[in-house]
Amino acid sequence: MKEMLRSIGMSSTNSTKTELVFSTLFATTISVLLASEYSSRIDTTWTRNGDTTFLEREAKSFWSDTIIAEQIGCGAGNTIFPLVATYCNIFVHACDFSPRAVNLVKMHKDFSETRVNAFVCDLTVDDLSKQISPSSVDIVTMIFVLSAVSPEKMPLVLQNIRKVLKPNGYVLFRDYATGDLAQKRLGGKDQKISENFYVRGDGTRAFYFADEFLTRLFKENGFETEEYDVYCKQVENRSREIVMDRRWVQAVFYSNVVNCLNNRKCEVKLDLVHKESENTQKASANGFEIDMSEGVASEMFGVSPSTDETMEVKLSDWVFKIRELSKEYQHTCKSTGLMLWESARLMASIVAANQSIVSGKRVLELGSGCGGICSMVAARSADLVVATDGDETTLELLSLNVSSNLQSSSRSNLITKVLRWGNKDHIGSIKQLSDEGFEIILGTDVTYIPEAISPLFSTARELISVNKDIEEVQKPALILCHILRRVDEPSIISAAAHFGFKLVDRWPLGSSIARSQSIMDAWFLENSEEVCIPSTALSIMYFHTV
Repeated sequence: MKEMLRSIGMSSTNSTKTELVFSTLFATTISVLLASEYSSRIDTTWTRNGDTTFLEREAKSFWSDTIIAEQIGCGAGNTIFPLVATYCNIFVHACDFSPRAVNLVKMHKDFSETRVNAFVCDLTVDDLSKQISPSSVDIVTMIFVLSAVSPEKMPLVLQNIRKVLKPNGYVLFRDYATGDLAQKRLGGKDQKISENFYVRGDGTRAFYFADEFLTRLFKENGFETEEYDVYCKQVENRSREIVMDRRWVQAVFYSNVVNCLNNRKCEVKLDLVHKESENTQKASANGFEIDMSEGVASEMFGVSPSTDETMEVKLSDWVFKIRELSKEYQHTCKSTGLMLWESARLMASIVAANQSIVSGKRVLELGSGCGGICSMVAARSADLVVATDGDETTLELLSLNVSSNLQSSSRSNLITKVLRWGNKDHIGSIKQLSDEGFEIILGTDVTYIPEAISPLFSTARELISVNKDIEEVQKPALILCHILRRVDEPSIISAAAHFGFKLVDRWPLGSSIARSQSIMDAWFLENSEEVCIPSTALSIMYFHTV
C-alpha cells in the first residue's frame, strides 16, 4: 500500500492533506442546504478562504490516469467543477436526492455531459446501477451523507454504492464521530431517536459514528478499512462567537472483491504526508474553519428557502400527491410530522388492501403528520375519520394534502384536529366528534420518545370505544406501526397494560401468538401483492382493551 502511494507522490504517515481534502468537500454539504441564488455566495466563500487554490495545487497528485468518480450528495456542484476544471482525465457521476440541487449542477456554466453525469437519486430507494454501469467507478466520496440516513437503512446505501464501485475501488468518508460536542449537548434531551441518532434542538438530524459500529457496518457490506482516523478540532463559529470541540471520522474504505483479475486497482489515495504549505499555515494561523453542523449555513447566509416538495405515493388504486418538507431540509426541521414516514406507507397500504379494517367504523389517527395517507385511505369506507397531530404547522400542511387529494365524498367524513396527548381540552374536543369513542385508533411511528409513551396510551384509552360485546376481530383496537428506536417492545407492552390495553397480535408474528389466532396474518396472506413493506425493520402491535 505504501509503495503504491509513493508511486504517485504520497505517503501514509500523516493526515494533514486528508484534513484539507475533506475541508474542501464541505462545500457539498453547504450546497445541499442552500437555494439557487446562494450558490454563488458559497463559491465566493470557498475561493476567499483558499480551498479552490488547494484543489488546483494539490489535486493533481491524487490522480494520474483516467478516473471515474462518484459524488454522493453533490449539492450545487461546488466540488465537482473545480475538479473537472483541474483534471482533463476525470469523469464525475454526481447524484443528489434534491431535484433542485441537480438542476443547479446542470445549469452551471461549466457543466458538460461529456464530463459530468448529474442525476436525482435516493440511495435508500433507487438502484444506483440503473444510472451508472456496475463495477465502473474508481472512487466514491461520502461527505456528511450517511449521518442523515436512518441506521436501519445504512446497509442499503452501502450495498447500492458497492454495485457501481470497481473491485478494490475506494470510498472516501467523512462524518460525525461519537463524543462530538454537538452530541454531548443532546445527552439529557428528548430528541434522541435511537442510539447515537438524534433530531437536535435546532432541527438538525444526525447520526454519530462509533469506531466499531462504522467499521463493522462497512465490513458487513463488503468493504475493508484502509485508513481510519478520528479528527478532533476546535472550530470557531464567528457569527455565533463560540469555539467548539468537534470530532469527525475520516476514513478510507475499499471494496473487498476477490475476483478482480480483470480490474485494475484504483490508484487513488489520500495524501497522508505531513506537508504544510504556506497557504495551509496561513489558514491555520487565521484559525478559520466553517462549522457545517446545527443549521449554521442558514445563520451565515440568512437563507429562508421554500422547503415544500410534492411526493407521489401509489397505494393499490390510490395515487396521492403529498406535499411535505423537501428532503434536503427534512433534517433541519423541528417537527418530525413534516415528513412522510415509512410506517405510514406500510399501514396505509394495509388499510388500502384490507378495507374491512375500517369499513363502517369510526377511526382516529394519532400523530398523523402532514401526509395523513392512513386517514385518507380509511376515509373511503369509514363512517368517520379524525386525523390528529400536536403540531399546528403540520396540521396546516395536512389539511392542504387532504383537500388536494380527496374527492368531496370522502373529504366530508375526514376531520383534522389538533391533539396533544394528555391535553384534557384537546381530548374533550375529540370526544365531542364521537360520543361512543373510536373503534380503530392508528398510530405510525409514535413510540420513539420514552416520555411520550404514557400520554399516548392514556389518550388512546380516553378515546377508544368500550364496545366489547362483539367477536374478537371486530373489537375496538389500537394499532401501532413503527420501527423500534429508543423504546423497546417490553416497555411499550408494560405501558399499554398500565392503561388497560392488552397485546393480542403482532407482526411479524411472534412466537407467543399462534398463526390460527392471528388477526393481522390475513392482511398479508390475502393481499400480499398490494401491501408495500418499505423496510424489514418495521413492526406492528395490535391491542385490545382489557
